[in-house]
Amino acid sequence: MIRFDKLWEMLEKKNISTYYLREHCGIDSKTIRRLRANENTETKTLNKLCAVLDCRLEDIAEYTPD
Repeated sequence: MIRFDKLWEMLEKKNISTYYLREHCGIDSKTIRRLRANENTETKTLNKLCAVLDCRLEDIAEYTPD
C-alpha cells in the first residue's frame, strides 16, 4: 500500500493548505480526498505535488506492505 502520511506532514511543515493546492496548483478536492484515504492517484498529481513542495516522491509517499 502506498501511504501519503508524509504528504500531510510536509504540507504542515511548509504551511501550505489544501485550499492552496486546489486553487493554485490544479489539484481538485476529489483528488485530495483520495490522497487522504491513501487511494490511487495519477502520477501527474504526484508530479504537481513534488513541484509545488520542492521535494522528491519519497518525501511525500511511502510503500508499506499490506
